[in-house]
Amino acid sequence: MFASSGNRTRVMVRGELDLVSGDQIRARLLDALAASSNRLELDLSGLSFCDCAGLNVLLELRHRALRQGKAVTIQAASPAVARLLDLTGAQELFSPERPWCTEPAAFGAASRPSPKPGASPSVKAQCGRHLSVRVGEPA
Repeated sequence: MFASSGNRTRVMVRGELDLVSGDQIRARLLDALAASSNRLELDLSGLSFCDCAGLNVLLELRHRALRQGKAVTIQAASPAVARLLDLTGAQELFSPERPWCTEPAAFGAASRPSPKPGASPSVKAQCGRHLSVRVGEPA
């Protein structure tokens, strides 16, 4: 449940993005990518937590986009996401200014904090100009 605007689709993700919620959101992100003609914009400002499993979902999405000749950019990121992207060097992979069809020369990795226990994921879609995904409500 989302609408594309021109050659791009905007997706807003909220809640926590980890191993469990990543499995739940992956299909919706891939659907949004398929609906986009050449660019998928991510708004991750509503993510309170993102671990390496969540980052892997984003990297997989980017990889699929590249194979389709499309771009995935992060337009906004919460402090937690910005820190993870900075620590791993992945922010450049999702930069709107970066030529999206190229890979970086190096991709660094760093240690990360353990995911916080207790939050359960859920997905909530919102109609309109973008897809809104909430991660955190039980089914």
